Amino acid sequence: MPLLAAAVLAPPVSAAPVPALAPDGPGIVESGSRLVATNRTASRALEVSVYSAAMRQDIALTVLPAHDPAAPAPVLYLLNGSSGGDLGSSWLEQTDVLDFLAGEQVTVVIPNGGAGSYYADWRIDDPLLGRQRWTTFLTRELPPIVDAAFHGTGANAVAGISMAATSALQLAVAKPGLYRAVGSYSGCVRISDPRGQAAVAAVVGRWGGDPANMWGPFTDPAWSANDAYLHADQLRGTLLYITTGTGLPGPLDTVDPARDTPGELLDRITVGGVLEAVTDECTHQLRDRLAALDIPATFDFRPAGTHSWAYWEQDLHNSWPIFRDALAGR
Repeated sequence: MPLLAAAVLAPPVSAAPVPALAPDGPGIVESGSRLVATNRTASRALEVSVYSAAMRQDIALTVLPAHDPAAPAPVLYLLNGSSGGDLGSSWLEQTDVLDFLAGEQVTVVIPNGGAGSYYADWRIDDPLLGRQRWTTFLTRELPPIVDAAFHGTGANAVAGISMAATSALQLAVAKPGLYRAVGSYSGCVRISDPRGQAAVAAVVGRWGGDPANMWGPFTDPAWSANDAYLHADQLRGTLLYITTGTGLPGPLDTVDPARDTPGELLDRITVGGVLEAVTDECTHQLRDRLAALDIPATFDFRPAGTHSWAYWEQDLHNSWPIFRDALAGR
Protein backbone atom coordinates (compact mmCIF):
# COMPACT_ATOMS: atom_id res chain seq x y z
CA MET A 1 0.00 0.00 0.00
CA PRO A 2 1.36 3.46 -0.84
CA LEU A 3 2.51 5.34 2.23
CA LEU A 4 0.17 8.27 1.69
CA ALA A 5 -2.77 5.88 1.44
CA ALA A 6 -1.61 4.20 4.61
CA ALA A 7 -1.53 7.58 6.30
CA VAL A 8 -5.19 8.07 5.51
CA LEU A 9 -6.36 4.55 6.33
CA ALA A 10 -4.22 3.79 9.35
CA PRO A 11 -5.99 3.86 12.74
CA PRO A 12 -4.60 6.07 15.49
CA VAL A 13 -1.38 4.75 16.96
CA SER A 14 -0.24 5.15 20.53
CA ALA A 15 3.48 5.76 20.14
CA ALA A 16 5.97 8.39 21.20
CA PRO A 17 4.64 11.94 20.83
CA VAL A 18 5.05 13.51 17.40
CA PRO A 19 6.34 17.08 17.10
CA ALA A 20 3.70 19.63 16.17
CA LEU A 21 4.15 20.78 12.59
CA ALA A 22 2.21 23.97 12.00
CA PRO A 23 2.06 25.26 8.40
CA ASP A 24 2.51 28.81 9.72
CA GLY A 25 4.99 27.90 12.43
CA PRO A 26 8.68 28.61 12.94
CA GLY A 27 9.68 26.50 9.94
CA ILE A 28 9.05 29.41 7.57
CA VAL A 29 12.23 30.89 6.11
CA GLU A 30 12.65 34.22 4.35
CA SER A 31 12.78 32.63 0.91
CA GLY A 32 9.15 31.56 1.28
CA SER A 33 9.95 27.89 1.71
CA ARG A 34 7.82 26.45 4.49
CA LEU A 35 6.35 23.38 6.08
CA VAL A 36 3.02 22.58 4.46
CA ALA A 37 1.62 19.39 5.98
CA THR A 38 2.36 16.15 7.78
CA ASN A 39 0.56 12.81 7.91
CA ARG A 40 1.22 9.82 10.11
CA THR A 41 1.52 6.36 8.60
CA ALA A 42 0.80 3.02 10.22
CA SER A 43 4.45 2.97 11.28
CA ARG A 44 6.34 5.72 13.10
CA ALA A 45 7.22 7.31 9.74
CA LEU A 46 5.75 10.69 8.88
CA GLU A 47 4.87 11.83 5.38
CA VAL A 48 5.83 15.52 5.32
CA SER A 49 5.32 18.12 2.62
CA VAL A 50 7.59 21.18 2.35
CA TYR A 51 7.10 23.99 -0.14
CA SER A 52 10.33 24.88 -1.95
CA ALA A 53 10.47 28.44 -3.19
CA ALA A 54 13.42 27.50 -5.39
CA MET A 55 11.49 24.71 -7.13
CA ARG A 56 8.09 26.42 -6.83
CA GLN A 57 6.39 23.24 -5.66
CA ASP A 58 5.73 21.07 -2.65
CA ILE A 59 8.39 18.41 -2.02
CA ALA A 60 7.45 15.16 -0.29
CA LEU A 61 9.66 13.84 2.49
CA THR A 62 9.59 10.76 4.67
CA VAL A 63 10.67 11.66 8.20
CA LEU A 64 11.55 9.17 10.93
CA PRO A 65 11.43 11.10 14.22
CA ALA A 66 14.16 10.60 16.78
CA HIS A 67 13.67 8.11 19.61
CA ASP A 68 12.61 11.00 21.86
CA PRO A 69 11.00 13.47 19.43
CA ALA A 70 10.61 16.10 22.15
CA ALA A 71 14.37 16.28 22.78
CA PRO A 72 17.05 17.85 20.56
CA ALA A 73 18.39 15.56 17.85
CA PRO A 74 20.84 15.74 14.93
CA VAL A 75 19.58 15.01 11.41
CA LEU A 76 20.58 12.30 8.96
CA TYR A 77 19.51 12.97 5.38
CA LEU A 78 19.23 9.80 3.27
CA LEU A 79 19.06 10.31 -0.49
CA ASN A 80 17.44 7.74 -2.78
CA GLY A 81 19.06 6.68 -6.03
CA SER A 82 18.35 7.58 -9.64
CA SER A 83 14.61 6.88 -9.32
CA GLY A 84 14.23 9.45 -6.57
CA GLY A 85 12.48 6.77 -4.54
CA ASP A 86 9.88 5.88 -7.16
CA LEU A 87 9.11 2.33 -8.32
CA GLY A 88 9.54 0.99 -4.81
CA SER A 89 13.24 1.85 -4.83
CA SER A 90 13.62 3.83 -1.63
CA TRP A 91 15.39 3.61 1.72
CA LEU A 92 12.11 2.98 3.51
CA GLU A 93 10.93 0.22 1.19
CA GLN A 94 14.22 -1.54 0.48
CA THR A 95 16.07 -1.42 3.81
CA ASP A 96 15.48 -1.87 7.53
CA VAL A 97 16.20 1.79 8.30
CA LEU A 98 12.88 2.18 10.12
CA ASP A 99 13.79 -0.47 12.70
CA PHE A 100 17.57 -0.05 12.61
CA LEU A 101 17.50 3.58 13.76
CA ALA A 102 14.33 3.35 15.88
CA GLY A 103 16.23 3.53 19.15
CA GLU A 104 18.63 6.27 18.08
CA GLN A 105 18.35 9.94 18.96
CA VAL A 106 18.50 11.08 15.33
CA THR A 107 15.89 12.47 12.96
CA VAL A 108 16.03 10.76 9.57
CA VAL A 109 14.85 12.74 6.54
CA ILE A 110 14.37 11.00 3.18
CA PRO A 111 13.46 13.35 0.28
CA ASN A 112 11.16 11.78 -2.29
CA GLY A 113 11.43 12.78 -5.95
CA GLY A 114 14.28 14.06 -8.08
CA ALA A 115 14.56 11.10 -10.46
CA GLY A 116 17.58 11.57 -12.72
CA SER A 117 18.31 14.99 -11.20
CA TYR A 118 21.61 14.32 -9.39
CA TYR A 119 19.98 16.48 -6.71
CA ALA A 120 21.57 19.45 -8.49
CA ASP A 121 20.54 22.98 -9.35
CA TRP A 122 19.76 22.75 -13.06
CA ARG A 123 20.47 25.69 -15.32
CA ILE A 124 17.30 25.31 -17.40
CA ASP A 125 13.91 23.82 -16.57
CA ASP A 126 13.70 20.47 -18.33
CA PRO A 127 10.65 19.75 -20.54
CA LEU A 128 10.12 16.37 -18.86
CA LEU A 129 11.83 16.56 -15.48
CA GLY A 130 10.70 20.11 -14.77
CA ARG A 131 12.36 22.61 -12.46
CA GLN A 132 15.27 21.10 -10.54
CA ARG A 133 16.83 23.17 -7.77
CA TRP A 134 17.69 20.38 -5.37
CA THR A 135 21.01 21.75 -4.13
CA THR A 136 19.35 24.98 -3.01
CA PHE A 137 16.47 23.06 -1.46
CA LEU A 138 18.62 20.53 0.40
CA THR A 139 21.39 22.84 1.59
CA ARG A 140 19.58 26.15 2.20
CA GLU A 141 15.80 25.78 2.38
CA LEU A 142 15.21 22.45 4.08
CA PRO A 143 17.68 22.32 7.04
CA PRO A 144 16.22 25.27 9.00
CA ILE A 145 12.69 23.94 8.46
CA VAL A 146 13.63 20.48 9.69
CA ASP A 147 15.57 21.88 12.65
CA ALA A 148 12.65 24.09 13.69
CA ALA A 149 10.04 21.34 13.41
CA PHE A 150 12.07 18.50 14.91
CA HIS A 151 14.27 20.22 17.52
CA GLY A 152 17.41 19.94 15.42
CA THR A 153 20.78 20.44 17.06
CA GLY A 154 22.32 21.93 13.90
CA ALA A 155 24.43 18.79 13.36
CA ASN A 156 23.76 17.08 10.02
CA ALA A 157 24.92 14.09 8.02
CA VAL A 158 24.00 12.98 4.51
CA ALA A 159 24.30 9.65 2.72
CA GLY A 160 23.23 8.48 -0.71
CA ILE A 161 23.35 5.46 -2.96
CA SER A 162 24.28 5.16 -6.65
CA MET A 163 23.44 8.50 -8.34
CA ALA A 164 22.89 10.04 -4.92
CA ALA A 165 26.27 8.77 -3.71
CA THR A 166 27.70 11.28 -6.17
CA SER A 167 25.18 13.89 -5.04
CA ALA A 168 26.00 13.52 -1.34
CA LEU A 169 29.59 14.60 -1.95
CA GLN A 170 28.51 17.34 -4.36
CA LEU A 171 26.20 18.77 -1.70
CA ALA A 172 29.00 18.72 0.86
CA VAL A 173 31.26 20.60 -1.58
CA ALA A 174 28.49 23.08 -2.41
CA LYS A 175 28.05 24.02 1.27
CA PRO A 176 31.15 23.16 3.29
CA GLY A 177 30.44 22.71 6.97
CA LEU A 178 26.75 21.85 6.59
CA TYR A 179 27.39 18.13 7.08
CA ARG A 180 29.62 16.64 9.73
CA ALA A 181 29.59 13.29 7.93
CA VAL A 182 28.96 12.09 4.37
CA GLY A 183 28.24 8.56 3.21
CA SER A 184 28.78 7.74 -0.46
CA TYR A 185 27.68 4.20 -1.27
CA SER A 186 28.47 2.88 -4.77
CA GLY A 187 28.86 6.16 -6.62
CA CYS A 188 31.07 7.69 -9.29
CA VAL A 189 32.11 11.12 -8.06
CA ARG A 190 34.16 12.30 -11.04
CA ILE A 191 31.54 13.63 -13.45
CA SER A 192 33.36 16.11 -15.70
CA ASP A 193 35.71 13.82 -17.67
CA PRO A 194 34.32 12.07 -20.78
CA ARG A 195 33.51 8.82 -18.98
CA GLY A 196 31.84 10.62 -16.10
CA GLN A 197 29.80 12.78 -18.46
CA ALA A 198 28.67 9.69 -20.35
CA ALA A 199 27.56 8.08 -17.10
CA VAL A 200 25.63 11.19 -16.05
CA ALA A 201 24.00 11.44 -19.48
CA ALA A 202 22.90 7.80 -19.24
CA VAL A 203 21.32 8.29 -15.81
CA VAL A 204 19.58 11.55 -16.73
CA GLY A 205 18.47 10.18 -20.10
CA ARG A 206 16.97 7.10 -18.51
CA TRP A 207 14.37 9.36 -16.90
CA GLY A 208 13.79 11.40 -20.03
CA GLY A 209 15.93 14.41 -19.08
CA ASP A 210 18.50 16.32 -21.09
CA PRO A 211 21.86 16.67 -19.26
CA ALA A 212 22.53 19.89 -21.19
CA ASN A 213 19.71 21.44 -19.17
CA MET A 214 21.60 20.62 -15.99
CA TRP A 215 25.07 22.06 -16.60
CA GLY A 216 25.07 22.98 -20.28
CA PRO A 217 27.00 21.21 -23.07
CA PHE A 218 29.87 18.96 -22.01
CA THR A 219 32.36 21.73 -22.80
CA ASP A 220 30.72 24.09 -20.31
CA PRO A 221 32.84 24.92 -17.23
CA ALA A 222 29.81 24.20 -15.03
CA TRP A 223 30.57 20.48 -15.31
CA SER A 224 33.97 20.99 -13.67
CA ALA A 225 32.52 23.47 -11.18
CA ASN A 226 30.12 20.76 -9.93
CA ASP A 227 32.68 17.94 -9.88
CA ALA A 228 33.33 16.94 -6.26
CA TYR A 229 36.42 15.00 -7.37
CA LEU A 230 38.05 18.19 -8.64
CA HIS A 231 36.94 20.18 -5.58
CA ALA A 232 37.65 17.49 -3.00
CA ASP A 233 39.68 19.98 -0.96
CA GLN A 234 36.30 21.35 0.18
CA LEU A 235 35.68 18.04 1.96
CA ARG A 236 38.51 18.59 4.43
CA GLY A 237 37.24 18.32 7.99
CA THR A 238 34.19 16.24 7.02
CA LEU A 239 33.96 12.60 8.06
CA LEU A 240 33.80 10.55 4.85
CA TYR A 241 32.59 6.96 4.54
CA ILE A 242 32.83 5.64 0.98
CA THR A 243 32.00 2.14 -0.21
CA THR A 244 31.82 -0.03 -3.29
CA GLY A 245 31.76 -3.67 -4.32
CA THR A 246 33.57 -5.16 -7.29
CA GLY A 247 30.55 -6.27 -9.29
CA LEU A 248 31.24 -9.95 -8.72
CA PRO A 249 28.30 -11.81 -7.15
CA GLY A 250 28.60 -11.67 -3.39
CA PRO A 251 27.01 -13.20 -0.30
CA LEU A 252 23.92 -10.96 -0.50
CA ASP A 253 23.21 -11.72 -4.17
CA THR A 254 20.52 -14.29 -3.51
CA VAL A 255 16.79 -14.32 -4.09
CA ASP A 256 14.92 -12.68 -1.24
CA PRO A 257 11.25 -13.65 -1.68
CA ALA A 258 10.20 -10.44 0.06
CA ARG A 259 12.14 -8.30 -2.38
CA ASP A 260 12.69 -9.93 -5.74
CA THR A 261 12.28 -12.78 -8.20
CA PRO A 262 14.87 -15.00 -9.92
CA GLY A 263 14.64 -12.68 -12.94
CA GLU A 264 15.43 -9.66 -10.80
CA LEU A 265 18.39 -11.51 -9.32
CA LEU A 266 19.70 -12.21 -12.82
CA ASP A 267 19.35 -8.52 -13.69
CA ARG A 268 21.14 -7.57 -10.49
CA ILE A 269 24.05 -9.89 -11.23
CA THR A 270 24.39 -8.83 -14.88
CA VAL A 271 23.48 -5.14 -15.07
CA GLY A 272 24.15 -4.48 -11.39
CA GLY A 273 27.47 -6.27 -11.66
CA VAL A 274 28.64 -4.04 -14.50
CA LEU A 275 27.49 -0.87 -12.71
CA GLU A 276 29.32 -1.83 -9.53
CA ALA A 277 32.50 -2.67 -11.43
CA VAL A 278 32.44 0.87 -12.82
CA THR A 279 31.88 2.41 -9.40
CA ASP A 280 34.72 0.30 -8.02
CA GLU A 281 37.16 1.92 -10.44
CA CYS A 282 35.71 5.40 -9.75
CA THR A 283 36.03 4.88 -6.01
CA HIS A 284 39.67 3.85 -6.28
CA GLN A 285 40.30 7.08 -8.18
CA LEU A 286 38.63 9.06 -5.40
CA ARG A 287 40.73 7.27 -2.79
CA ASP A 288 43.89 8.30 -4.64
CA ARG A 289 42.63 11.88 -5.01
CA LEU A 290 41.87 12.25 -1.30
CA ALA A 291 45.19 10.65 -0.38
CA ALA A 292 47.02 13.15 -2.58
CA LEU A 293 45.22 15.97 -0.74
CA ASP A 294 45.96 14.34 2.63
CA ILE A 295 42.23 14.21 3.44
CA PRO A 296 41.33 11.24 5.67
CA ALA A 297 38.44 9.02 4.67
CA THR A 298 37.13 5.56 5.46
CA PHE A 299 36.93 3.36 2.35
CA ASP A 300 35.20 -0.01 2.37
CA PHE A 301 36.21 -1.93 -0.75
CA ARG A 302 34.14 -5.08 -0.63
CA PRO A 303 35.74 -8.05 -2.43
CA ALA A 304 32.40 -8.84 -4.09
CA GLY A 305 28.89 -7.45 -4.38
CA THR A 306 26.62 -5.89 -6.97
CA HIS A 307 24.91 -2.51 -7.32
CA SER A 308 22.00 -3.31 -5.04
CA TRP A 309 20.07 -2.37 -1.91
CA ALA A 310 21.14 -5.32 0.23
CA TYR A 311 24.70 -3.99 0.24
CA TRP A 312 23.62 -0.39 0.81
CA GLU A 313 21.63 -1.47 3.85
CA GLN A 314 24.84 -3.09 5.11
CA ASP A 315 26.74 0.13 4.33
CA LEU A 316 24.33 2.11 6.48
CA HIS A 317 24.77 -0.35 9.34
CA ASN A 318 28.56 -0.19 9.07
CA SER A 319 28.80 3.58 8.78
CA TRP A 320 26.21 4.55 11.39
CA PRO A 321 28.45 4.14 14.49
CA ILE A 322 30.99 6.66 13.20
CA PHE A 323 28.21 8.91 11.88
CA ARG A 324 26.66 8.88 15.34
CA ASP A 325 29.97 9.92 16.90
CA ALA A 326 30.45 12.69 14.34
CA LEU A 327 26.93 14.03 14.92
CA ALA A 328 27.59 14.03 18.66
CA GLY A 329 30.81 15.96 18.17
CA ARG A 330 33.01 13.07 19.29
